[in-house]
Amino acid sequence: MIPVKSTEEQRSAYTQAIVDTWNIATRDQKRRGLTWYTTAHEFAAEIATGNTDMGAGVIAALSANKSWSENCRIARKAFAEGSASGHVPDAVRKANRIMAGTAPAEVLPMHIKTGCFYLCIADPDNPESVVIDRHAHDIAVREIYGQRDRGLGAIGRYNTLADCYRAAARKIGEVPSKVQAVTWVAHIERGHA
Repeated sequence: MIPVKSTEEQRSAYTQAIVDTWNIATRDQKRRGLTWYTTAHEFAAEIATGNTDMGAGVIAALSANKSWSENCRIARKAFAEGSASGHVPDAVRKANRIMAGTAPAEVLPMHIKTGCFYLCIADPDNPESVVIDRHAHDIAVREIYGQRDRGLGAIGRYNTLADCYRAAARKIGEVPSKVQAVTWVAHIERGHA
């Protein structure tokens, strides 16, 4: 696990690893990564009949430990049936609260992955939000952790990596969420799922 309080040298190394992954992404991977959150935004609007914020919240609430295709399937099903299912009780409760009209920011943990995922889907050009999942972590540390705990529930560790993605985005000249999405696509397609 990386330290909660990383040194400047460590942060610089994590940032460079992100930039390096961006640089090895193919043109097609960059194209798909750069449009990933815009496509998710459109999907959120579609399933929630134009209420993109609600759709993004439900997608995020039902995202933990689900593939994107499964996440989409159960989010679409939740709106079609009027209530969520197919996930752990806490995630289902959160999705149902959002569908009942509670603002996603009141329901989701806004300081870690789920809340950031909601923000990136709701606004694909958000200049600050970045999703740090297991893949984003592994990219930054240049190591595949597999099933080992990454400690991303610790706010300090999460924020360290989010700051590194923001620093990489400044170097690249792109929005942090788009850097995360491009590097995620490149990482996954190199067989690091």
